[in-house]
Amino acid sequence: GSGLTVRVPCPLQTFNTSNVTKLCPDAQCLFAFYGGETAYHKYLIVLQFFNVFMFFWLANFVIALGQVTLAGAFASYYWAFKKPDDMPAFPLFSAFGRALRYHTGSLAFGSLVLAIVQVIRVTLEYLDHRLKAAENKFAKFLLSCLKCCFWCLEKFIKFLNRNAYIMIAIYGTNFCTSARNAFFLLMRNIIRVAVLDKVTDFLFFLGKLLIVGSVG
Repeated sequence: GSGLTVRVPCPLQTFNTSNVTKLCPDAQCLFAFYGGETAYHKYLIVLQFFNVFMFFWLANFVIALGQVTLAGAFASYYWAFKKPDDMPAFPLFSAFGRALRYHTGSLAFGSLVLAIVQVIRVTLEYLDHRLKAAENKFAKFLLSCLKCCFWCLEKFIKFLNRNAYIMIAIYGTNFCTSARNAFFLLMRNIIRVAVLDKVTDFLFFLGKLLIVGSVG
C-alpha cells in the first residue's frame, strides 16, 4: 500500500503457490533479462551491420579524397607549360577544393563499390568463424573459394579505383567513364604497367630501408 518496489529473488515455478501472493496480493514475479524489446534491441544486428558498412564507406571516401587531391596537385605541375608561372599558388589546396566541389559524388560512388565488397568479405570471415566447429567439408571449401575470389576482387577494385581517381583529377570525367578509360589504358600498356609497378615497389622498398636505417 506504500507504493514501494522491492526486488527479491523469486522462482517462477513456485511463485504462485508461495506465501508471497497471500501476504502481498499485488506482488509480481518478473524475469529480468539482458537487452530489451524495443525497436533498437530488435534490430541491433542490423544497426551493427550498418555501422560497419558506413565505417568502410567513410574510410574509403577519405582515402579516395586524398588520392584525387594528390593526383590533381601532380597534374597541375606536370601539365604546366611554364613552371612555376602556370601553376596555382597552392597546388595541394587547389586540388583539394576541386575534389570537394566537383568530384564528391564520383568519390562517394567509387568508395561505395569498394565498401560493398569489403562488407561481403567481413561477412564471409564471420561465417568462416561460425563454421570452424562444423564438419561440413564442402561448405568450408566453398567458403574458402568465395573468400579468395572476393579478396582478389577487392585488390582489383582498389587498383582500378586508384587509376580512375587519377583520371577524374586530370580530365574531370565521372567515375564510370574514368574507370573505363583507366581500364583500357592499363590494358593497352599492360607490360609497361607491370614493369613500372615492380620498379616502383623496389624503389619504395629502398626508401623504407633508407628511412629506417637513418632513424636507427
